[in-house]
Amino acid sequence: MAIFEGAGVALVTPFQENGLVNYEILEKLVEEQIAEGTDAIVACGTTGEASTMTHEEHLDVIRYVCEVTKKRIPVIAGTGSNCTETAVYLSVEAQKLGADGLLLVSPYYNKATQNGLKAHFKAVADAVNIPILLYNIPGRTGVTIKAETIADLCLTVPNILGVKEASGDFSAIADLMSLTDGKADVYSGNDNQIVPMMSLGGKGVISVLSNVAPAKTHEICQAYFDGDVKRSAKLQLEAIPLINALFSEVNPIPVKAALNLMGRQAGPMRLPLTEMEEKNQVNLKIAMKQYGIL
Repeated sequence: MAIFEGAGVALVTPFQENGLVNYEILEKLVEEQIAEGTDAIVACGTTGEASTMTHEEHLDVIRYVCEVTKKRIPVIAGTGSNCTETAVYLSVEAQKLGADGLLLVSPYYNKATQNGLKAHFKAVADAVNIPILLYNIPGRTGVTIKAETIADLCLTVPNILGVKEASGDFSAIADLMSLTDGKADVYSGNDNQIVPMMSLGGKGVISVLSNVAPAKTHEICQAYFDGDVKRSAKLQLEAIPLINALFSEVNPIPVKAALNLMGRQAGPMRLPLTEMEEKNQVNLKIAMKQYGIL
C-alpha cells in the first residue's frame, strides 16, 4: 500500500534571522498545509535544507513535524546521506520519532555503482520497518539510480515501495513501471511533470509548488484521480509560469522568497545558499500575481 496518493509537500524549514530553526513558523506552515488539503509532508528533504543542518537539528525538525501533524497525514522524513552509516542512523531515529516513511536520496559525491546503491539502500531498509521511497535526482547527486536497480529493490525488499523521480527521463520511468508491472509507487519530483507521471501510473508528486499553492497542487492530482484528465492538464499548464519562476534559481531559494513575499516568514537560507537575485525576484512576483497567490 502506498504511503500516500496525491500531493506531498517538500516542506521548507523556516529559519530565524540568526539562523536557528523557527519552530513557531514551522508549526504554522504544517497546519496550513493540512488545512489546504496536502496529502503528505516531507520533512528535511532538499527543500528543507537538511544538508546544512546538524544531525541534532535534522532529527529535531522531524520530531516536531511529527508532533504537530499528529498522524492526520503521513510524515515522510528525508534521511538520506552519502554515508551509509549516517543514513542508517538518521533513518532509525526518524522511525523512533514517529515518521510514517522515509525518503532516501542516492549517495552523492562518492557516486556508488548500481551494486553499491543496492547495498546502501538495503542496509537502511534492513534497519527499519517503515516504508521507504528512493529519491532519484541525478542533477544534484551525480548518479542515476537505473530503472532496473529501482525495480529490483522494489520487488525484493519489502519496505522499499517506490521512488521520487526527478530525472525527467520518462523512458526510464516507463521501463520501471513495465519491469514492476506498475507495482512501484512513483512520484514526480518535478512540479512541471505531475500529469505525465500520473499517466504512467504515478501516485502523485512530492512538490515544491505545494509550499505556496497547496490546494491547487492537490487539485492537479485529485482531478486526475477523479478521471478529469483534461482539467488536471489544464491546472498543470496554468502552474507552469510559476513553477518556472520557482526554479529560476536553485531550490529552495525562490520558494523561500515566495513564502516571504506572502508574509509566511520562512526566513533566510543557510549558506552557501543566498538571497534571490533582484531580477529573478521581479519575475517571481509577476508569476505569483498571475497565479493569484500574491
